[in-house]
Amino acid sequence: MSDEIRKDTTQGKIKDFETKSQALKLMGGEKQIAKQHEAKKLTARERIDLFFDEGTFQEVQLFVQHRSTLFGLDKKEIASDGVITGFGNVNGRVVFVAAQDFTSAGGSLGEMHAKKIWKVMDMALDARKPFVSLNDSGGARIQEGVHSLEGYGGIFYRNTICSGYIPQIHAIMGPTAGGAVYSPALADWIFMVKNSSYMYITGPDVVKAVIGEEVSHEDLGGAVAHASKSGVCHVVTESDADCIEKIKKLLSYLPDCCDNPLPLSESSDSPDRLCTDLDTFIPDKSNRAYDMKKIIKSVADNNEMFETHELWAQNIVTAFIRMMGKTVGVIANNPRFYAGVLDVNASDKASRFIRFCDAFNIPILTFTDVPGYMPGTTQEWAGIIRHGAKLLHAYSESTVPKITVITRKAYGGAYLGMCSKQLGADYVMAWPTAEIAVMGADGACNIIYRSEISKAEDPAAKRAELAAAYEEKFNNPYFAASLGIIEEIIAPRDTRKRIITVLDALKDKKLSRVSKKHTNIPL
Repeated sequence: MSDEIRKDTTQGKIKDFETKSQALKLMGGEKQIAKQHEAKKLTARERIDLFFDEGTFQEVQLFVQHRSTLFGLDKKEIASDGVITGFGNVNGRVVFVAAQDFTSAGGSLGEMHAKKIWKVMDMALDARKPFVSLNDSGGARIQEGVHSLEGYGGIFYRNTICSGYIPQIHAIMGPTAGGAVYSPALADWIFMVKNSSYMYITGPDVVKAVIGEEVSHEDLGGAVAHASKSGVCHVVTESDADCIEKIKKLLSYLPDCCDNPLPLSESSDSPDRLCTDLDTFIPDKSNRAYDMKKIIKSVADNNEMFETHELWAQNIVTAFIRMMGKTVGVIANNPRFYAGVLDVNASDKASRFIRFCDAFNIPILTFTDVPGYMPGTTQEWAGIIRHGAKLLHAYSESTVPKITVITRKAYGGAYLGMCSKQLGADYVMAWPTAEIAVMGADGACNIIYRSEISKAEDPAAKRAELAAAYEEKFNNPYFAASLGIIEEIIAPRDTRKRIITVLDALKDKKLSRVSKKHTNIPL
């Protein structure tokens, strides 16, 4: 063969490769892409372009095709089998991704679709880098039968193996139903898009057919429903673009892997900055509410925080902040909602967050203002004992630096549950407004002085007198400080600089637990 013919053949093959690549990158084609846009959704490739730094995305297994011949699939080509997989840089850091494309056979999951996801998850695990899944799928590819179920099983297994080792984030950017919901549920964080993303085990049609209940997609499994009612969704977003931007922001707080150092951001804030607004922040009356988020923002670098589960269990706050450029996980009672009590959902919310922080070596900062556990049959029958025990377990098990700041109420078992010294807090500080006691003054007097009050000429006056005496002696931080139960009492304005000082002192903390396979958290 002459050199000229060989050149033509080589060039022809390269041209053929480029043509096939471009055709595959169109996924479902122009018509389906237009439908996706009409639904106010981006395609998988458009999402990837927004997510990764320009020119850094490396696609993996572009040419993979399904191999099923049942129900006419042998005559149907599904570009890249409906999912785009690969890796690239996000703000300069390597992240692995799987993005389902609804334009290509509805993003349905079949055998090869799943194996592409297996491959990129295995790569992420081996590379010790975060894995992000952009979900937009009609669910299992029914025509492939049990191969689809096998595919989901392999993904669930990898979600579990990766858990606590690399961060896993799922964005629900379209329908996610049936078994498909459990991969996000096994991951660390779930983002959802308002009015275009849905998660449910069974859809509205099945619900109506089986139990006669009529419900819309949005009410059953929309972003707001899962963010405010079930707690499945951690972050609600306004659009695909907003969702991707918020994922990138969350990633900026997280390490690549549990063994890697936390990312360090440049901070223009000062470690000596006083939070003078906090000196007058606590209301004079202890039954008045205030917004704990303002305290968190006040001590954070540049007053910035990234809140998770903002709409669920609002009586407790979970958020990431930075202090001198370093990530800190915050758990805080919020008196604005139910006086900041601990209940079933608040316990679950905080426990999950604590365990994530501990897995990825993120220091934990706790702000306490808790009057107790929510009373009543609803909570007792829902298992407040079991759920509350999760919080005790999570704090006790964690080995990262733990700092607690008591701003006001710290009563009874709930005081213990909010990272008391006895649960492993390395350093406990209290404001002068702190009330550290078994219970409030009125309740305590009704028990301690029941007989004395009942015999008094004016029981109400006697109760008020005794309650005032109890408050003076016990509802302050000085009695606890005298016993060494707290390390120091601080002026609220000094909170930021005291936390930073202690965090710096504890930065090399290493703690090993008793050797065993694993703990048995009361799930």
